Amino acid sequence: MQRVADGGGRLAPNARRGLAHLARLAGDFPTALAAAEHLGWEGRHHRVEGDVHWPQGDMDRAAAAYAAARTEAEDHGVAGERATAQAQRAFVLAFTDPTQADDEIHLAEQLLAGLDLRATRLTVRIAELLRDAGTADIDDRAAHLRTDIRLAGLASVEATLDLALAFHHAVANNRTALEADVLRLREVTRDGDCAYYMDIAHFMTDLPLAEQDASSAQWLEGAQTARTRWNTLVTARREHLNTL
Repeated sequence: MQRVADGGGRLAPNARRGLAHLARLAGDFPTALAAAEHLGWEGRHHRVEGDVHWPQGDMDRAAAAYAAARTEAEDHGVAGERATAQAQRAFVLAFTDPTQADDEIHLAEQLLAGLDLRATRLTVRIAELLRDAGTADIDDRAAHLRTDIRLAGLASVEATLDLALAFHHAVANNRTALEADVLRLREVTRDGDCAYYMDIAHFMTDLPLAEQDASSAQWLEGAQTARTRWNTLVTARREHLNTL
């Protein structure tokens, strides 16, 4: 991939995006973000930026990056990229603002009409769960969604589902279920990809993270900042539910 990127040919933008993707999966967020700055439209730079920012708990910056990605896709007439960027925007805003998430999810569904993008459709369904995190029917809905994810053979999406469930159980203050989420996350990230999801699951409820369980993630602004942001998202959702 590095050789193709260095060659500067027709496939170089895809190769550069692939390298940024690998860095993000490994938790090397500074390298992934630095790479995104040089990807341009062809390398989907704004979407890569969003993919780096949301694990930091920086949902506003991630949402802005995905909106920029959607706009660029519209300008270039690429319907699939437009729908994918919008689905990701719905996903990140579902952590922060259930009301706004409704509109974002609806738009994502509109943009997906007529497109064959299984992973993107599943992302929207996870966004629906996140929008409703802390309510009573999430576990049953998640079980059905897990079946669909496994039938589609998309292990990376299952890891994201487990992270969404960890958020739900953190909001509900269900420590037993959260421990089960952590065990599943350990299993689905055992190859090293997205191992930082384990960290995030602990950050959500400010649980201590044993050194042997922590990933090797290089957080953009340090682990403590990421921990504070994720815990704040959980606290804010609890406060939101208490006002209903």
